[in-house]
Amino acid sequence: MFQVGQICRELGINTQTIYYYERIGLIPPLQRTKSGYRLFSPEDVEILRFILRVKDLGLTLDEIKQLLELKKGRSLTCQAVYNHLVEKINQINAKIVQLQQLKTELTPLLKQCEINLNNPPEYECKVLN
Repeated sequence: MFQVGQICRELGINTQTIYYYERIGLIPPLQRTKSGYRLFSPEDVEILRFILRVKDLGLTLDEIKQLLELKKGRSLTCQAVYNHLVEKINQINAKIVQLQQLKTELTPLLKQCEINLNNPPEYECKVLN
């Protein structure tokens, strides 16, 4: 069994992150010592490693929760992972399109600002009006 401090150092996370994950049900309630300190089993540590790995891949906590439920039910098949990853890639592609559209809108405004940089300092920029 491991204490929170050990796990935080080993995984490079903040104790508040662990407490939050426990509070929202991302990790199961942890065992506690008689004095109330949280204790982690090796299985708890593996769950945390999984969460951190998947979070680094850009999945949200809700998406991670879904994957953990599948994992818990021994239903985290390659097909299930594939489906989740396809959905995530589709979301990323949609976000890229949105960001490209935003860039297209901002670029002319930036060029107009560049033209106006030579105006006196008291000149009010009208580019965003």
